[in-house]
Amino acid sequence: MAVGDPTGSAVLAGRRRAAARAAARAAARANPPRRAAEFEHLSLEGLCTYRAALSVEQDGVCYWQRILHARPDPPGSQAGQQADLAALRPALSTEQVQRGCSTLTRMLPQHDVPPLPDLAALWQRCPPPGAQRARRVLATELAQAESARSHYRAWLHQQLAAATAELIARYHAEPDSCLSALPDPPTTRR
Repeated sequence: MAVGDPTGSAVLAGRRRAAARAAARAAARANPPRRAAEFEHLSLEGLCTYRAALSVEQDGVCYWQRILHARPDPPGSQAGQQADLAALRPALSTEQVQRGCSTLTRMLPQHDVPPLPDLAALWQRCPPPGAQRARRVLATELAQAESARSHYRAWLHQQLAAATAELIARYHAEPDSCLSALPDPPTTRR
């Protein structure tokens, strides 16, 4: 019995949690992970590479979220604020934008990857002060871009979960194959 707990409810709650964990482990053993047909064409190394590319792409999507939210002159702000686009050109380069998507399309059919708007071109647009209609159009397009980015990010999360589940299924079927995920031991010099 716990100190200050005359009924022993803390002990009983702990036992219930332990029993629930044991039941979950037993259920997991009874239902082994299953392989997914969508990844059959990938070797174990290819699957690991694909999952790593998804992680890099997810970082890129988060990068673009920060870029879109960092506009110093969002539509609706004071008209006198203007972005210093020359200072930002390296961050908005075509190479920076397209790097992740091209990796994914090499591993999946192109139609499986949701499209993203041209975020660099959209971000660089700066309507002149007083151009209220242009600012409203830009605000609408930025909101649409944010929605597309959000859908793309959700797709990335689904793909990461599916690739992870496939790795688990492969490692479950061939436990020795998980050793390939370990880094090579350092070489000793004599």
